[in-house]
Amino acid sequence: MIKKAPSKTETKTTKAKKAKGAETAALPPLSEEADSSVLNRLYDVVQSRKNADPSVSHSARLLSRGTYKIAQKFGEEAVECLIEAVAGRTNLLVGESADVLYHLIVMWVDAGITPDEVWAELARREGTSGIAEKASRPKPPLTTPDATKQD
Repeated sequence: MIKKAPSKTETKTTKAKKAKGAETAALPPLSEEADSSVLNRLYDVVQSRKNADPSVSHSARLLSRGTYKIAQKFGEEAVECLIEAVAGRTNLLVGESADVLYHLIVMWVDAGITPDEVWAELARREGTSGIAEKASRPKPPLTTPDATKQD
């Protein structure tokens, strides 16, 4: 008897089930060092690589490419994070979230911002309604594209 090849639908379903199982696999146990202080340590590492050889350090390579490329890479990672969130792939969302945080820290180093400045701003906002906090921000002046042109 000749077996019929699986249809495209069966193949997609089989692949989807296998992928779903891999995506929802349990995360590895957290180490004792897995807390918010890892962000401060990561910042220190990126800061220390600021003047390193770009051929041996990914952080140095990103920093050597300039603000535009750093921001572009951050944006790409943020989109990947959003895709995993919308798809409900929480295991992959964890990894993409780590990528976003790393690239955010590279952007901070490039801009001369320290984690302490960000933590202080978060502490300042703590206990304030998000709606009230946003309403209290100064409004930038409205400009039109024609207003910025020089003749």
